[in-house]
Amino acid sequence: INEFCSCAAVHLEKPPQKTLRIPRGSLGQACQERNSLGRTLPPSKGKRSLRVLDQTNVVLSLDERDVLELDEKLAELLFPITNCEERYALLCNKPRLERARDIDCGSKVRVQLRSGDEPLPGVVRFKGSLLPDRALSGVWFGVELLEEGRGQGFTEGSYQGRQLFRCEDECGVFVALDKLELWDDEEEELGELEVDHVILVEEEMDFHPLEINSRVLVQTREGPERGTIIFCDLLPGNESLGYYVGVDMDNPIGDWDGVIDGKLLCNFASLEHTRLVPICDVMPEYSMQDQRLQKHSFTPRGSSSDKSSSGQSKPKCKGTCGSRSKSELYYTLNGSSVDHPVQAKSKSTWYIDEVHNARSSLCVISAAVKIDCLFSSAVGEDPAKSLTDTPPDFNETTPPTRAPPSASLSIDNKFHSLPFSLSRKTGPNGSLSHGPLSLSVQSVMGEQMQMPEPTSPSPPSPRPPSPPSSRGGGGVPGLEVGSLVEVKENPPLCGVIRWVGLPPGLPEPLAGLELEEECVGCTDGTFQGTRYFSCAPKKALFVKLKCCRPDSRFPSLHHSSNPIERCNSIAFGGYLSEVVHENTPPRTENDGLDIMVGKKKGIQGHYNSCYLDSTLFCLFSFSSVLDTVLLRPRSKTDVEYYRETQELLRTEIVNPLRIHGYVCATKVMKLRRILEKVEAASGFTSEEKDPEEFLNILFHHILRVDPLLKLRSAGQKVQDCYFYQIFMDKKDKVGVPTSQQLIEWSFINSDLKFAEAPSCLIIQMPRFGKDFKMFNKIFPSLELDITDLLEDTPRECRICGGLALYECRECYEDGDITAGKIKQFCEKCNTQVHLHPRRKAHRHGKLSVPKELQEGVWRQGSFPRQRMELFAVLCIETSHYVAFVKYGYQDSAWLFFDSMADRDGGQNGFNIPQVSPCPEVGAYLKMTPEELHALDPKSIQGQARRLLCDAYMCMYQSPTMSLYK
Repeated sequence: INEFCSCAAVHLEKPPQKTLRIPRGSLGQACQERNSLGRTLPPSKGKRSLRVLDQTNVVLSLDERDVLELDEKLAELLFPITNCEERYALLCNKPRLERARDIDCGSKVRVQLRSGDEPLPGVVRFKGSLLPDRALSGVWFGVELLEEGRGQGFTEGSYQGRQLFRCEDECGVFVALDKLELWDDEEEELGELEVDHVILVEEEMDFHPLEINSRVLVQTREGPERGTIIFCDLLPGNESLGYYVGVDMDNPIGDWDGVIDGKLLCNFASLEHTRLVPICDVMPEYSMQDQRLQKHSFTPRGSSSDKSSSGQSKPKCKGTCGSRSKSELYYTLNGSSVDHPVQAKSKSTWYIDEVHNARSSLCVISAAVKIDCLFSSAVGEDPAKSLTDTPPDFNETTPPTRAPPSASLSIDNKFHSLPFSLSRKTGPNGSLSHGPLSLSVQSVMGEQMQMPEPTSPSPPSPRPPSPPSSRGGGGVPGLEVGSLVEVKENPPLCGVIRWVGLPPGLPEPLAGLELEEECVGCTDGTFQGTRYFSCAPKKALFVKLKCCRPDSRFPSLHHSSNPIERCNSIAFGGYLSEVVHENTPPRTENDGLDIMVGKKKGIQGHYNSCYLDSTLFCLFSFSSVLDTVLLRPRSKTDVEYYRETQELLRTEIVNPLRIHGYVCATKVMKLRRILEKVEAASGFTSEEKDPEEFLNILFHHILRVDPLLKLRSAGQKVQDCYFYQIFMDKKDKVGVPTSQQLIEWSFINSDLKFAEAPSCLIIQMPRFGKDFKMFNKIFPSLELDITDLLEDTPRECRICGGLALYECRECYEDGDITAGKIKQFCEKCNTQVHLHPRRKAHRHGKLSVPKELQEGVWRQGSFPRQRMELFAVLCIETSHYVAFVKYGYQDSAWLFFDSMADRDGGQNGFNIPQVSPCPEVGAYLKMTPEELHALDPKSIQGQARRLLCDAYMCMYQSPTMSLYK
């Protein structure tokens, strides 16, 4: 951009001029030019004066041939489209435009969320302005995503606290018209939507922004005071009051600590020095002479001089300020405000000449042209401060590594590459000093301005011509895609790295950041016309990778990002899973195999979550025995977050797992955060835990699940629990015990019985800690017979097969009588067995048998057996939990699950879960315990070794009772 010789003072009749490239497709609004006195200037013949809506305070004078006139409704539809070339392409595509104009609430549409991805189906639920209190916001579309689009949105229908429509969480999006096409049931081919990602906000660009670090004057009761801006925004819950500015005062006259209604808005505020005032009470600090002049005219808001003083200010945030009308915030072409009566806000959003309250026409620029334009300017400051401005002596006053800027790069490309303005302040020796934007960001801008001039405007490429690395750290340790970082500004800019690579023409790698907050001048993932990733508008910032540093708000031992805070839908954007509301039974056999097997299947692990991932996978992937836990209505005694937990489990973990075979770590982290709410719980979001801790907190403290097991010991009261821990002395003579033997030994030693037959039985294997195992191998019985472990149940005599009335615990170890079985006898056999000298001292107990059975004659061989089926085994090795689940009735129908099977990236990368078939398990479970004992563990093939050697919990279900509890 070349600056012509002209005076920058605002008192000149002839305003300063610049040569500027305006991209084709820019929206303009017809207006009447005024001189410094506010008088209307007559239009030139064959020329049109337009205010460019896409840029700040730019009024153009251009040939009528270069302008296409639009009606108001069409302009409102086109305004939210941020890319001018795409806007123009849509305008020229008449058939598509006509179809798009028919889109209304209730229309079925296809939404192009990300360039290169397939468009997603949806239904339009909202059409209108996102910010009705702003004059220029355009028409946006709120779409509820359907089918495969569920869970890929970013809202539940609300925007900035306003509920514009309702849908499920992460199933809604707000997009501009260019992202949509009508979806006919018979028409599935929609290949024209190669556009950038547009989401929610299109800020007004009616005037230049106040910048963080700007020096200002603040009106106080004692008079104007100097300070530096450290905050500017709407106040949460009080947006109607307009924008407020936080100023770090030179003198200790502060009254604000950075907090509003308990929410921290500014990290740098101090109660001693910071004041929070309406933007109307702030004006730029000028040269000493101008300051003296302004001091006499500076009065608090509401006075007559308020208009003129605020006309000189350059608010960062857009919209009305306090009680002032929007008309008071317009600038004349040379920077002076027009003193005119306050106008009531018009319903029409397309007025510009508010002096005459005349309706103006709207135009789109149909050719990329270089034209003379007029900028608003402030006294003593650059008349057109922007990212692309540099003084004539730039190459003389800056380091020689920065070449002088090229005037050929379009404002659209330059302005949307970095946030804020490049403030230039003259140093004492006349050299260029840097403003609030750091050298790191400016250096990228300097190199960007060296790019060769494009021969003609072209739409942004949907993806880089040669995809740069998106995972490497570029030599910066610990920084990669997914890292939470900050760029050293005041205040720092914080975000997550979405892309790392070397764009053409630049000597150093750049990082593409998705910022937490919108910044003026940022893009939606494009840089120099090329798309590198997709995000919301005004959130993509590209800086040198070496200028990024780990986010200081989340310190850790190795200065990496906090893995708990990083587990969110932004950082895990490429790994998100669906939300499924329909109750989904588990799919077994081949259907389940097709859904569940593969990489990125199962539940994604993150930050010591394997205990929870594997437990959930065991309980719900192929079994419905605990589904009633997901469906019980909330009662008065339940905790306040009962419904939240149950819905999370059902719709975001269990149902998606069963229907899609995948659950993202962000969903599990939600559950882990809920577990932390329990007073008795801690460390569930970060520490290594055991499955029994998780089950106890979830089932007992939060979901209040009826106990799965009811046990009674020697006539004592019934004890409730959710799983059974096997306690026993080690039996050296036993090589490979079965789970049937283990539970019988434990029940005999503890004199326990089931008071009721369980529908689900979770048995914790005998071991001391995570490392020491009592047995090198354990044989998980495919079927568990609990008949002899139940009280008040008819059992057969071990000798004659009649109705047993007595049980002898001491006979259990006797190998002469049905070795390895619980010993119960009828009246006659009990007397006969205990006549033996070795058994005379045995103390046998009487069984509790219903009277009707005792009095009747029970036919031999007709006693029913209570059996349970093995459906999952949870294993542990070196503190890492994995799972084996049975997905069908065949012996070989086994799957192995590891939530952290693979890794994408380094320290700040992502775990990739995997589910794989392991049919070899069936062959080993057909062996006898003696055969398994003879096997060397190293010779056991596939994953079967982990099942046999590392079993931690065996899970059984009753085939006849799973629907009752």
